Amino acid sequence: MATRGQGAGAGNTIRVSDMEKMSLEQLKSLKEQSDLEVNLLQDSLNKIRTAAARLEIASSAIHDLSLRPQGKKLLVPLTASLYVPGTLDDADKVLVDVGTGYFIEKTMTEGKDYCDRKINLLKSNYEELIEMASKKKNIADEAGIVLQAKLRQSTSTT
Repeated sequence: MATRGQGAGAGNTIRVSDMEKMSLEQLKSLKEQSDLEVNLLQDSLNKIRTAAARLEIASSAIHDLSLRPQGKKLLVPLTASLYVPGTLDDADKVLVDVGTGYFIEKTMTEGKDYCDRKINLLKSNYEELIEMASKKKNIADEAGIVLQAKLRQSTSTT
């Protein structure tokens, strides 16, 4: 039995018995829609995974930075492959990018806590999306099976 998740517009339950009552066009449409939703959820999962990895790197960088003394020479990354020499001016404060070009000055501990909270939020969202994608995949698979059975049945009767 397939059920729709609690996503946008979902809340209906789709059973195999309901699918068997659908026309071929309705089944094709259901399968295409479910496949599309699975692909969108997979894209979202990839984006969450990337964001969590970036936050893990940022958290690690904050930890490494907190271990360095004030006045320490270091290389500052401008891009992924371009670094410039710099000096650690204030070993107790960091600027945290909170999105859309806004930065907030925080202590090293607050910056690390911010990263950890965001990582935990992303992990919980990731788990919810995996569950939703699994349900959508089951709906698509069951619709495909019912569709194939109906197509075989229609070709054997003609």
